[in-house]
Amino acid sequence: MHSELTLLLLSAITISFLHTLAGPDHYIPFVALSKARGWSLQKTLFWTFLCGLGHVGSSIVLGLLGAALGWSLAGLQGLQEIRGGIAGWALLVFGVGYAAWGMYQLGRNRRHKHFDMDEAGSLYVFEHRHGQAVLPQDRHTVTPWVLFLIFLLGPCEPMIPLLFMPAAKASWGAMALIVAVYTTITLLTMAGMVLAGYFGLGFLKTEKLERYMHPLGGLTIFICGLGIIALGW
Repeated sequence: MHSELTLLLLSAITISFLHTLAGPDHYIPFVALSKARGWSLQKTLFWTFLCGLGHVGSSIVLGLLGAALGWSLAGLQGLQEIRGGIAGWALLVFGVGYAAWGMYQLGRNRRHKHFDMDEAGSLYVFEHRHGQAVLPQDRHTVTPWVLFLIFLLGPCEPMIPLLFMPAAKASWGAMALIVAVYTTITLLTMAGMVLAGYFGLGFLKTEKLERYMHPLGGLTIFICGLGIIALGW
């Protein structure tokens, strides 16, 4: 069981780190608001962690959907010996489907979120497609509480299957550990990138990586499922 749990934890670390690092909206808005409003480092980190907790919380709620499916599987009579194998295959299939969906989205000019700051220091958020003009009415002023709402409504979908496996095995301790690791890595990555920007260090060029986040998330889940099937949990 320890090897399979290690795979799940590595998947949680990989997904939370890449999801956060590849999304500039996870840290640039905090740096922009901090500089525009003259926030202290403590206040900047406070809003970073608060919004991060909202983001993680909504992701965990989605993950609990996967846990609910796992609990249902755990309660079925006659499946006690094979439910781990079923859960492993479910992870694998989810990973393939999610990666395929992500690759399909790469070929489409989807609307996506952007943050922008004007000369007066006001931060705005808007959605647009590449090559599409942004109208004034499409730009919405961002305040700290608006930013919190944006994070609350923007969960990380690959969290769903990560809790499916331990729930299928009724391993509540494993579920709690996965949630704790996912939360910690997300918050630390956000804080690290915000600190880099706060002290004037350049950000990594993550815009291109952001486009591949869904395929990468699906690939991570697929590898995890493949490993669990091979280990026979």
